[in-house]
Amino acid sequence: MRLSGGDHLHSGTVVGKLEGDREATLGWIDIMRDSFIKEDRSRGIFFDQDWGSMPGVIPVASGGIHVWHMPALVNIFGDDSCLQFGGGTLGHPWGNAAGAAANRVAVEACVEARNSGRELEKEG
Repeated sequence: MRLSGGDHLHSGTVVGKLEGDREATLGWIDIMRDSFIKEDRSRGIFFDQDWGSMPGVIPVASGGIHVWHMPALVNIFGDDSCLQFGGGTLGHPWGNAAGAAANRVAVEACVEARNSGRELEKEG
């Protein structure tokens, strides 16, 4: 996708129903963002990749993710990503608007905690 001009690509999530190997997912995320990626077979990167000045691709996470996954998602994906909450928003017991608000509050709280030095995945 990156080579053909795509701007976003589903990368897997590590959590949720599309759970995958953490190191391999982090490797794919690096491939999407970085201009040079060194071979690291443990992360699914089988050869050096020099993307030069080609723009990166935004990693997308979706599939069974919800507010309880937010500490892990913020730690894994950082700030430059697209988190798609379908059922995790629409299935909120107080309705769609409350689900959307819960997601927004959770992501902002997790980013603030991470930026102040908290270890999100350990502390929750």
